[in-house]
Amino acid sequence: GEPSLREKIAGLYETASMEDVLVHCGAEEAIFNFMNVFLEKGDHVICQFPVYQSLYEVARSIGCEVSPWELRQTERGWEFDLNLLERSIRPETRLLVINNPNNPTGYLINNEELEEIAALAYRKGIFVFSDEVYRGLELSEGTPKQRAFMDICENSLSLGVMSKSYGLAGLRIGWIASHAKDIVESMTRYKHYTTICNSAPSEYLAERALECGEKILARNVEIIKNNITLAESLLLPTGLIRLNRPGAGPIAFNEYLGGDVDNFCEKLLEDTGVLLLPGSVYDFPGNYFRMGYGRSGFEEGVQRL
Repeated sequence: GEPSLREKIAGLYETASMEDVLVHCGAEEAIFNFMNVFLEKGDHVICQFPVYQSLYEVARSIGCEVSPWELRQTERGWEFDLNLLERSIRPETRLLVINNPNNPTGYLINNEELEEIAALAYRKGIFVFSDEVYRGLELSEGTPKQRAFMDICENSLSLGVMSKSYGLAGLRIGWIASHAKDIVESMTRYKHYTTICNSAPSEYLAERALECGEKILARNVEIIKNNITLAESLLLPTGLIRLNRPGAGPIAFNEYLGGDVDNFCEKLLEDTGVLLLPGSVYDFPGNYFRMGYGRSGFEEGVQRL
């Protein structure tokens, strides 16, 4: 990555320098390259679940065994159990994958819980891959800004991208930040066999966007909050949908109470052109579907719904 862009990205973290940052062609390349550099066939991986598919499927394709660390629905919303995580650890466990804020639930692990996870990983000698592509979109007033995992734990890596929190998917610019120099160096060498370098115009535009990063994030948070309020006013009175308000980010995993969710999503698409992803897409049980609140044209879609 261009040194000036890496400096800008390093500024998003408390403890990073540009040498800790490696820029990729989107987050997908970063996930693929890290998994192939770090993991070997037979390794055991624990992955927060439900989650973005690449975060566990790439490990499986390498020949690793993946155990899900499942979020659970409670009366208070989505929650995770740290004791369940600890019970899932084996002698051959090499990697813990977390996604915070979580896609598709919108669940936000708070900073105290992140420190607990870091302490557990340190005791067990496990590396942590933290997908933080929706970081910066905390929605509740008074919620402390989410810390990056690489600022909490040396033996970890934080993933970022321009496409999620900043809404600039067309740039295809993502990055990793880590104090694990051997990992950064190995990923740099591996990148020579994938994309070699990134688009220069995209890197330039990403740098310009990061100069206005706080304004972009504030705008996107406002859109998300307004859309959540709109969805609650229109959908809750139907009694057919349980809305799980996200803690951060534009994504929520809501529950359909009116029958089979797969049939509902298929019929909705056929009749109205509105696309919702059922929980089966995530291999997650229950009658859940993913809803996105990040678009400025959200009102038209929710009216059709």
